[in-house]
Amino acid sequence: MTETTYYTLLALSVPRHGYAIMQYVSGLTKGRIVLGTGTLYTMVGRLVTDQIIAVVSGQEGKKTYQLTEKGQELLEIETRRLGNQLEDGRSVLEGRL
Repeated sequence: MTETTYYTLLALSVPRHGYAIMQYVSGLTKGRIVLGTGTLYTMVGRLVTDQIIAVVSGQEGKKTYQLTEKGQELLEIETRRLGNQLEDGRSVLEGRL
């Protein structure tokens, strides 16, 4: 999973529209990741097609998205994988392995 996809899924742990996703990701990463509209909406389209996220409303012309059960499971698996990767890196850098 790409870093941008991971952060987008984190953003969608609660319902958000596109601009709110971009703002959340930028804020969470302290500006390190800035999602452009083209990148975001291409990714969101793919995630909807793959049933990882779903459109939950479309008020005021803005589609709102949220994780599906499948998306929540995928996010949890990826978070564990990243945690294991971090532990391995720390072990090596600290000379324990």
